[in-house]
Amino acid sequence: MKRILLSGVAFIALPAAAYASCPAITVADPQGVAAGAFPQQYELAEFQEAAGCTMEFSANPEIEALNAQIKGNGDLPSLADRLPSEPLVVVPYDAVGSYGGELNVLSNATEAGTSDFLSVRHVSFVRYSDDLQTIVPNVAKSWEWNDDFTQLTMKLREGHKWSDGEPFTSADVAFWHDNLMLDTNIFETPKDYITVGGETMTLETPDDVTLGFNLPAPKPGLIAHFATHYSQPFMPKHFLGQFHPDINPDADSFAQSLGFENGYDAILAYYGNSDWTDTPTPMLSRGEIADALPKSTYPTLESHIYINDTTEGRRLVANPYFFQVDPTGQQLPYISTQDEVYINDNEVRLLKIVNGEVDYKSQSLQLASAPILLEGQEKGDYTVHLKPEITIGAFGFNVTHEDEAKRAVFSDLSFREAMSSAINREELNEIAFFGQGNPQAYTGFSPLPSFADQELLSYMTAYDPDGANAKLDALG
Repeated sequence: MKRILLSGVAFIALPAAAYASCPAITVADPQGVAAGAFPQQYELAEFQEAAGCTMEFSANPEIEALNAQIKGNGDLPSLADRLPSEPLVVVPYDAVGSYGGELNVLSNATEAGTSDFLSVRHVSFVRYSDDLQTIVPNVAKSWEWNDDFTQLTMKLREGHKWSDGEPFTSADVAFWHDNLMLDTNIFETPKDYITVGGETMTLETPDDVTLGFNLPAPKPGLIAHFATHYSQPFMPKHFLGQFHPDINPDADSFAQSLGFENGYDAILAYYGNSDWTDTPTPMLSRGEIADALPKSTYPTLESHIYINDTTEGRRLVANPYFFQVDPTGQQLPYISTQDEVYINDNEVRLLKIVNGEVDYKSQSLQLASAPILLEGQEKGDYTVHLKPEITIGAFGFNVTHEDEAKRAVFSDLSFREAMSSAINREELNEIAFFGQGNPQAYTGFSPLPSFADQELLSYMTAYDPDGANAKLDALG
């Protein structure tokens, strides 16, 4: 059964497989194993203690053949040498999976509608769990704030490796921060998430697994940024550093030997300057030069890595060094390959879904398409999950409008209160969201942080046109 979502994210559960000495627990059947510190996942030692077992690891039987398709990768060492010493144990929903198969998806075009597909494989320090409320460990094993949210300390996993087998350490985070984000040859101005009030944060790396983010002012939203943004706060220093003049004094000559103009040209070809991890690779942007490159794309920590990239679509294979396992010790991901096809016409995308040619789709599907997709479920052998709570529909006013008169009105709290109570949210919910939404006030955070007043969610949300008119009359 395939999974199709509207404004949401899907997880594909695969058939059960034989497992090792640890129990094949699932979300549906935890088999009496106590929950961990975070929902639906455990640290290895935490799981072994809770389940009373010693985990034995196993890998996809196709992994050597998949690794051979990753340009620049050498022969694979044993699985024990590929996994971190502290892998993340992820609990599947309904059944422990079996290896193999291909995930077939649609996107609009290169970097258009692709974050849907990217979300399946993407990793960062942390992520949101399925409740969309709880931030949980991912690449980082743990984190801690100081009392005033001006210092964030993170711990990485011992023995974590990039997709080419090279060690992933705090040096890769420092390279991202110091040599990419703060280098004006790559980014003319620093990204807003590494700044507070116009001042940039600093990063300390006292050892291979410790990170200290020092902020010039409180910024509790930084951890939520790591959980949601499609940039990645780490880059492979061992590879991209070869092209950076601050790392390698021969960067320019090395880059020129590969057909680039200089080191920065090579970095921009591999990394881009959009800071979005789903940018095209040199396979697409460099034509014939790509054949001479040591790698087709820079190494990744994600579940899958590109092996082909064209204007028609992209193909990926499983990362043989991925850091997650299931409760029975099977290294994730289960799915061996992924195929992404670009279809820019919405009607054609819908037709392919209804015809059963797609395993998963969320982005670019709107609730307006729900009737035709719901009607085609049986024919296409898919399931539609309506997830309007993931869609944020908000009205706002430009308080920095160039028209001074409008700016004055829009900045008046009483005016905005009047306009808020003039909105019939219940009616909008029924008409636009099939009654599935949760009408509330927009707070600037989703979810609302625990330190904020929860009553803000319902402030001035009651439909009161008479009260709204009275406020507007009072404003003249």
